[in-house]
Amino acid sequence: MTQILDVATDPWGVKVVSVEVKDVVLPKNMQRAMGSQAEAERERRAKVISAEGELQASKSLLMAAEEMTRNPATMQLRYLQTLTQISSEKNSTIVFPLPLELMSLVNGLQ
Repeated sequence: MTQILDVATDPWGVKVVSVEVKDVVLPKNMQRAMGSQAEAERERRAKVISAEGELQASKSLLMAAEEMTRNPATMQLRYLQTLTQISSEKNSTIVFPLPLELMSLVNGLQ
């Protein structure tokens, strides 16, 4: 901005050293447009953060699944922990526990 003013005032022998803007009044429609753009940017960032969280969670779940499949007792303990969580809730859920060996038998038939 200083250069623009300097070029315009140079023929008069006036040298512009600095320019300071003290007050800017924007039209209402431009304010709304800028607000919309800022809101869209905030939503975009929120979606990116959410997607990164989902990616991290999926990686953690994959690592946990790989760790749990190394030892059959781990799966049995996790199964019992899930049953305990379900039974501690005061609801009308009915749980029919099946032995994990039966599940592996069913998987073997496929």
